[in-house]
Parts: sequence; structure tokens; C-alpha cells
Amino acid sequence: MTEGLNPLVPPLDPSSTSATAKQLRYRSEINQLFAEDRAAHNWYRFVLSFPPHLVRDYLQRFGMAPQHRVLDPFCGTGTTVVECKKLGIASVGVEANPMAHFAGQVKVDWHPDSDRLRHHAKQVAEATLAELACVERDGTIAPDHLLSLGDEQTKLILKNSISPLPLHKTLVLLKHLKQQLDQSYDDHERLALAQAIVSSISNLHFGPEVGVGRAKPDAPVVALWLKAIDIMANDLRELGQRVPVEAIVHHADSRQLLNVLEPQSIDAVITSPPYPNEKDYTRTTRLESVLLGFINTKAELRSLKQGLVRSNTRNVYAIDDDDRWVADHAEVQRIANEIEARRIALGKTSGFERLYARATRLYFGGMARHLAELRQILRPGAQLAYVVGDQASYLRVMIRTGQLLADIARSLGYEVLAIDLFRTRLATATNEQMREEVVVLRWNG
Repeated sequence: MTEGLNPLVPPLDPSSTSATAKQLRYRSEINQLFAEDRAAHNWYRFVLSFPPHLVRDYLQRFGMAPQHRVLDPFCGTGTTVVECKKLGIASVGVEANPMAHFAGQVKVDWHPDSDRLRHHAKQVAEATLAELACVERDGTIAPDHLLSLGDEQTKLILKNSISPLPLHKTLVLLKHLKQQLDQSYDDHERLALAQAIVSSISNLHFGPEVGVGRAKPDAPVVALWLKAIDIMANDLRELGQRVPVEAIVHHADSRQLLNVLEPQSIDAVITSPPYPNEKDYTRTTRLESVLLGFINTKAELRSLKQGLVRSNTRNVYAIDDDDRWVADHAEVQRIANEIEARRIALGKTSGFERLYARATRLYFGGMARHLAELRQILRPGAQLAYVVGDQASYLRVMIRTGQLLADIARSLGYEVLAIDLFRTRLATATNEQMREEVVVLRWNG
């Protein structure tokens, strides 16, 4: 195994404090979306999504061309599949989170006519504004006229994540989207609303964890939605002229790829799986998932979580057994045992804290299970890039995620070509430099 530096990232110069600070800032900025990449990517995006330019870097490095097919088995909101489609390379994504799957699916659908999308959205907006005006008195709406979510739906979202009046306006807009449904534009219109909800309508903030910020008593919901529609329409005018190429996003579990993919059908993998930490990835999309109807009950939320690789204690269940895949992996067991020993030494006794060690084993076991199944999907010579990061969320015990995944992959027959440094970041809990890396593999068949 070799360890290299991504050519996009300059090496740190420890001799210069100012230079080091500048380079660290650069490594933070390198994960941002470039202005020239915004088309489609910016319709809806996770805050911590890896950037399109990183996908391009590895597509070029792997020699991908139109005759090849690229997979992202942890598709998220579709960064890899969108970038592949822009470059004319066939691609397929797999994503278990229904909101993220929906976003990825819409972001590779460039068929809608931009002018007709705008026209239909304007009709829906006018109907929505007309209804809102009917119940307003002196520019306000009486509390007993406000629409709201049901009790079970309300319990699913973060408390105070959206104020009553913006919520009412959003629900009225959703009602008119349903009443004036046009299948040609419905998905794009709903995704534009999800984007507006997260970025401007709600009280959510991301830093990088999702939280609730200062309450917005009101928000121009319809205008913000139309602004997101306008961005989409502008992008579609240009994207729709490109040569069509396959881009599919499946709603499925990355540990059960044979349910949706053909054997020996993939030439390359570029992906960023979840990291082993206490980040509940379903919280990031919870509000829009509930408002758009992807999650309505606790049972549906539980089902969603069970389809994810276990990366945090909030999606660990008694029946889980992915840890059997790493029962003989000495380093994973050592780390899990160290976490448990530290928990006992610190007197940590909460239910979640008791699960830290098990969550660690389940995470690496789930990734081993994924990599084992993936072998049947890959063509001989396929190359893979996994963007992962060091973690110390479990009682400050360091988890070198990239090194462990590389070792697990090697034990499953993959060739480990490199561990490239993508960027470094400062851990707030430990004040240590944490590596975000790209584990580069090859499947020789």
C-alpha cells in the first residue's frame, strides 16, 4: 500500500505559522462547491457533501470514458451521478435515505422544459397566494386558521425547526402542488421546495451538525420557492441540451447491491460512505422528509434507519449482526475494547454511551459486508475511491477510518493502491488534526 497526497491539496509547511493557517483554510475551502459546478448540484445538497471536482479528479485518474459505468453505493444527494452525467459517463447510484434518493433522482432528470416549468410553478404560486390572502386580516393569519402537522409527524422533526406561519404557508403550497399536479414537473417543484425549506424557510442551521437557530416568525415561502424554481429552470435550459447518458439512482441498501445491480456491471466506484461517529444522518433531512411525505411515522423512520450502515448509536438495534464480519479483525476489536474500557473508567452509563463499542464494530462490519457484496458487481480491473475521515466521537478514542477500511478491503481480496490525503480538519473535541482521506482500491477479479 502506498500513501499519497491528492494533487489538489498542497502539503503543509510546518516552518511557517501563517502559511500553515493559510493552507488549512485552503483544505477547508477545497470541500466547497465551485461556482462553475453549481448547475444541478446546487438544487439540493448535504452540507458535508464531497465536491464535484473531487469526483472529476478520480474519474480522470481511473480513465473513465463514455463506454464505462460508475457506481456510487452511498449516493447521498447525487454528487457522483450528476458529475458523471455532465461528463457523458454512464452512472448508477444506491441510496437508502428516501429524501436523499429523491434528490439524487431529480438532479439527473434534465427532461423538463424550463419555460413550461416556470409557467406551471407560477400558476401554483398564484393559487397559493390567493388562498393565503383570503384568510389574512391586517396582514396576519389568525392562529386557528394555521395549518399544522399531525402529532406523530410533529414528534419526528426537531422541535422549533420551523415556525407556525412559515409551516402553514408551506403546507398550503404543498396542497396546491397536489391539486395542480403535473407529473412532468412535480418532482422538480417539490425538490425546489425542499431546498427552500432547508436554506431559507425553516429555523435550521448547519455547523456542520444540524441544529435549530433563531426562530423566523415569518418567511416569504412562495417567493423563496419560485427563486429555487428559477435556478433549476436556468440550469435545465443548458443541461437539457447535452447528449443523454444513463444515470440511475436506486432506493436500496448498500449492503444488498445484488438486489438492484447486475453482476460484473461496474468499472469504477467513487463514493463517500458515512463515518463512524454520533451523527444521525436522518436528522439532516428530517424536516423536508416529513413535509414531503417520505417519513410519516416512527415505524417508517425505524425502517429507514435499518437500511443504513450502522454509523451511530441511534440506528443500532438488538437484531443487528453486521459485527460478525469483523469478529476476527484485531484492530477493530482493539479500538472497540478501548472505547468500552474508557467508558467504564469515566463512569459513563447512558444507554447511548453503552453502545459506543458495539456501534464501532457494527460500522466496520457493515462496511465489510458492503465490500464483500460489491465484489460480484465489479468488472475485473475496477478501481474504487472511498472518501472517509478519521473520527474521535466515541470518548476521544481515535479511529483511523481510512486505514481500517483499507485493511478490511485487503482481507476481502481488493488491492489497496493508495490512501490519498484529501484535506485535514481540526477536531473540536480533541483539538487534533483529523485526516480526511480517499482510500483507492482495485478489484482484480
